[in-house]
Amino acid sequence: MAEAVAEGVKSGGAEAILKRVPETLPDEVLGKMGALEAQKAFEDVPVAAPNELADYDAIILGTPTRFGNMAAQMRSFLDATGQLWAKGSLVGKVGSVFVSSATQHGGQESTILSTHITLLHQGMVIVGLPYAFQAQTGFEEVKGCSPYGASTIAGGRGERMPSQVELEGARFQGQHVATIASKLSP
Repeated sequence: MAEAVAEGVKSGGAEAILKRVPETLPDEVLGKMGALEAQKAFEDVPVAAPNELADYDAIILGTPTRFGNMAAQMRSFLDATGQLWAKGSLVGKVGSVFVSSATQHGGQESTILSTHITLLHQGMVIVGLPYAFQAQTGFEEVKGCSPYGASTIAGGRGERMPSQVELEGARFQGQHVATIASKLSP
């Protein structure tokens, strides 16, 4: 999903910088969860630092859903942005969110909306996935995506890959964010 969002950003004429938030769990715990392989798959993606956010015109966050909210790693990362908030460093920047959940009703929308709260406290301008992306409507297949943002249903063990519609939604959202950010940039 993140790569599809980045493709959309680039198609919107902007630079996309793909980063991940720091892992907060020790390897021992990740091993018991069966998550070490997933971690290794993303070793080449640089780890973000909170202060970097001030350098970007737009920030698109992706997070798995945990009990209808963002993952603890994302929460920890965003909690470390207090200095940015104190300085108003993110005020007026575009913020957007995409998510994945284990099940169809696993809290995709509540995760996006609860993440929006933090972005709004930072003074960011929220951009979602408008109904101009019409593939999010209809019921011919099980799919994620809503006007709040792109989403996918990954399955409890990550066994389901994003559908073509979900990837198209992620690309659309990335392009939409890039377009809005270019209009807001001085």
